[in-house]
Amino acid sequence: MGADSKAVTVSCLSSGAMPGTPTADSALPSSAGSGHGSRRRSWGLWVTAGVGGTLVALYAVVTPFVAPALRRVCLPFVPATSAQIENVLKMLQGRRGSVVDIGSGDGRIVIAAAKRGFEAVGYELNPWLVWYSRYRAWRDGVHHNAKFYISDLWKVSFSRYTNVVVFGVPQMMPELEKKLKEELECNARVIACRFPFPCWTPDHTTGEGIDTVWAYDLKHCRGFEARNLEITPES
Repeated sequence: MGADSKAVTVSCLSSGAMPGTPTADSALPSSAGSGHGSRRRSWGLWVTAGVGGTLVALYAVVTPFVAPALRRVCLPFVPATSAQIENVLKMLQGRRGSVVDIGSGDGRIVIAAAKRGFEAVGYELNPWLVWYSRYRAWRDGVHHNAKFYISDLWKVSFSRYTNVVVFGVPQMMPELEKKLKEELECNARVIACRFPFPCWTPDHTTGEGIDTVWAYDLKHCRGFEARNLEITPES
């Protein structure tokens, strides 16, 4: 065997590896590739989780605003203008008792009435708007007089309220008119914004265009006298 062959054999034996056996250096590229693949899978899981979480959050936020369009009577959230609020407050001048806003939205009417000294309550089906209204009432320092509840207006009795504010749509006004006529006392006043009631004759009107507000005193509404039964004194 020649000197060169001996040198190769000695070199292999001194390195502790047999010819053809993979060394640690030859294994490094495979290990690095495995690490890159693991990191890619990890990033993929994070991206999937992030997208899924975002979609769930969007669904939770958007659904309460879109759902009204899918109900039998569509009652979308449209914030009251400053002129509408002022016109409602004009109709409350000289009035006593509590105020309720049916479909209170972001709480503007309720908070404005509370600032005038009324015990004011708002009913709203959108939970996000109710929580925001509560925050606004706390921020403005009227949270003791302004209360907000998550509820469907058709499932609430308004019999204990003296002043009722309604931001409605034409489709709901006939049925709501009947409901309020059955539940409210004769000293109640109903204040309608944007759209009037179909059968009642308003006692007071203020504003123009979309800011028009109609006030109805229940004692003057047609057919309401039937609730006041005459008592004939015994002879």
